[in-house]
Amino acid sequence: MSRNNSERLGARQAPDAPPAEQTSGGFSFTTPTEFVDLPTRGRFYPEGHPLHGQEQVEIRFMTAKDEDILSSKTLLKKGLAIERFLQNILIDKSVDINTLYIGDKNAILVASRITGYGAEYTTRTTCPACTTTADYKFDISGMNVYDGDDWDDYDIRVQGENFIVTVPTSKVEVEVRLLSSRDEQYLSKLTENKKKKGFPEAALTDQMKLLTVSVNGHSDQKSISTFVDAMPARDSMYLRKAYEKIIPNIDLKRPFSCSACGFEQEVTLPFTADFFWPKR
Repeated sequence: MSRNNSERLGARQAPDAPPAEQTSGGFSFTTPTEFVDLPTRGRFYPEGHPLHGQEQVEIRFMTAKDEDILSSKTLLKKGLAIERFLQNILIDKSVDINTLYIGDKNAILVASRITGYGAEYTTRTTCPACTTTADYKFDISGMNVYDGDDWDDYDIRVQGENFIVTVPTSKVEVEVRLLSSRDEQYLSKLTENKKKKGFPEAALTDQMKLLTVSVNGHSDQKSISTFVDAMPARDSMYLRKAYEKIIPNIDLKRPFSCSACGFEQEVTLPFTADFFWPKR
């Protein structure tokens, strides 16, 4: 398989872009736009989707009005602020943010944050070695794009827009699909509702049930749930790691150096409230 991981997260200003926003009266101003490289390169969107076969999507720079959206108490309470903001900055309004695959959404998130507040992202981070927690500055510019095709070490084959993963212990063929932003929101609400009702959390199995399309050709929900709940732990870990290899995404690992103990390692970028609500 191809392993083209040298592509970078796009942040190129659009040449001769049409006005994204213009005021009336004696003063007019056009908000700049840029193109963002999509990790999926439009490969998995169905025909008829605006991003089918599209390698980039155009967004406009964050504005003061967008900050109003991100700080709306109503939208924050409903958990809709980020989605509403992202929908607002897309130039092509036919693109439904809820249908974006998670890797593409992550790419747009990072690019839009850079247009608003720059590439320096400061947030509270805990050192994996000494557990000291302190403010740390991450550089979120120039992130690598992972194509989602480096999985020779796993028993995976493509089936249409989905993938078949044969797990090692039970030898079951598990058909999986890429999750979308809508799926991500569903899982978040499901976990929240379970907490409110006092039910035990099952984030891991809930996610696997949602991304699984079929098991040994059986696509009914009962068969899928039965297998996921009874799946040997080795198979579960294998499936999770294989799924990570399948997903086109931006590389969210960033260099980290602890000022307290000197520990150095790449860590997954922590998405905290400081990402879109930086301290002023």
